[in-house]
Amino acid sequence: MLSRNLSELERQANIARNKALLEELELADAVNNVGFSKKPPPPPPRAKAKTKSVRPAKREKRDIVEDPGPRRQSARLKRSADDPNENPEKKRARLQGEEEQRRKAEDERLQAEEREREARKPRHQDLELETLLGIENIEDKDEQKDLWRLKDTMVNVWPRPRPSGTYDSFTYEDTGEEEREVAELREKLTKLKIVARAKVTMNRVYCAQYHPEKSKDLIFFGDKRGQLGIWDPRTPADEVEDDGGADLEVQESGKYWRLQVHWPATSRSSISCIRFDPTNSHSIYTSSYDCTIRCLSMGSGISKEIFSSGDVLINSIDFDPAGHVIWISDAAGGITHFDIRMDQSKAIWYGLSGEKVGSVSVNPTRPHLLLTASNSRALRVWDTRKLSGLSGGSKPSSSGILEYDNATVEDFCESTDGSTLLRAEWTHKKSVSSAYWDPRGRSIVSTSYDDTIRLWDMNSSLLDSNSKFASSRPFKQISHDCQTGKWLTILKAQWTQNPDVYPHFTIGNMNHSLNIFSAKGDLLAKLSDSSKITAVQAVTCSHPSNVERVASGNASGRCVLWAPPEDFEPQDKDAPEDENTS
Repeated sequence: MLSRNLSELERQANIARNKALLEELELADAVNNVGFSKKPPPPPPRAKAKTKSVRPAKREKRDIVEDPGPRRQSARLKRSADDPNENPEKKRARLQGEEEQRRKAEDERLQAEEREREARKPRHQDLELETLLGIENIEDKDEQKDLWRLKDTMVNVWPRPRPSGTYDSFTYEDTGEEEREVAELREKLTKLKIVARAKVTMNRVYCAQYHPEKSKDLIFFGDKRGQLGIWDPRTPADEVEDDGGADLEVQESGKYWRLQVHWPATSRSSISCIRFDPTNSHSIYTSSYDCTIRCLSMGSGISKEIFSSGDVLINSIDFDPAGHVIWISDAAGGITHFDIRMDQSKAIWYGLSGEKVGSVSVNPTRPHLLLTASNSRALRVWDTRKLSGLSGGSKPSSSGILEYDNATVEDFCESTDGSTLLRAEWTHKKSVSSAYWDPRGRSIVSTSYDDTIRLWDMNSSLLDSNSKFASSRPFKQISHDCQTGKWLTILKAQWTQNPDVYPHFTIGNMNHSLNIFSAKGDLLAKLSDSSKITAVQAVTCSHPSNVERVASGNASGRCVLWAPPEDFEPQDKDAPEDENTS
């Protein structure tokens, strides 16, 4: 406090000296103009008292009122105000015209809403290629070119039947001969490299199938929103003008078409399975979460609905070797037997499990043996010949088909007549995501959420007997990370359908690679390329006729073809094209 008083005294002294100096220089007016004033002395110090913090009063938030702009005014009142002497007849005509315009606008609005509602509904009618491609006006030359190119591609593909195997193929008494066969296969598969890439579908790939035509590479992919992508990686891609910013390393290969086979284009229409007719590969069957199965004819270019399960999600389908009967697995824990030559009302549903049946597989050499995998953690082999003995407990469903619930099936299995309906069962530690027979109808491969791949090798005498299997324990168990989570498609081991090579299967790896195993569980190849692949190749398939072709797809719809690089080297344009052979 003392120092503060001294500073104030020094300040006052300085002011007095400056004032006296100005007066000596005869600048009295300047002194007055400057207006020096004495600062009042500071108030005496107050006694320090304890104070209580006071929260400042809360400021009320003022509502910002925006200027709404000019208010809407009735056109009738405006005209009346502008023209109070309007002719009554003209006024009546004007009002009628305004009323007609309002009715017309309201009708157009209602029609637009109805069209939008219809667009969201599933399509059950026959659909042509123009509709599947989303081409409403085919006067555009580019769209015409694209449509006819797809039709030509379909027509020029031979309707090959599915290759069939035999049970005794690739069975050796000499282990050395089998080892040589496996070594030769490993040498071919390890040479496969990425030769083509393309974003074939708009969304996550759910399933894939390779067409059996030997002279072409034609691969079908089903995605999360009901889109069927057809990829021909050997067809020259459309030329894209280089704007200086294109990355040539990610340039798409070949030509692809996207067909909206199932509708609406939402996750409710995910394509869960793709199958070719075993006797005519011109017919492609797709099952979907929209509870329907459709058949696309490559010859006619027409997509038809052949089956509807009402409100039960369809997870998987498979054909008998003759191509007449489809077995359908669903989320309600059942399978459906459907003869495509008959009306849908003749189908029969069997409740084989209390939980979802994720996959169904028909034995190609013994079609009466059916393999199922379900969320109940059980892998089961059924003798479908015994299903004809079921009686009681049946009822027609909402779609009109006959149904046998799970309790009825279980009671029948415990009876004398139905004791061999369930031939074998193996319980995994967690849900079984898939299980399939190999082309010989001898080996089984399963994948499970317990992070294992299991293999079985069935004895012919065991398969041909009419009794339960003495043992259903797998002979091989492979550790494999199957924890795909919510955003990746479930990993499923897929047998190659080529009966002319040693049995092997492909499966995606969480490390962004693709693994190929033999029927004995030996790792034949691990295909990867970190410079070109940065996502999990969750869906895989292989060529049914060419062992050196493997395809895969990821969660973004981008697909990859693995093949020997020399098979895809640029060819001379003047060289004659090879003709298709039957």
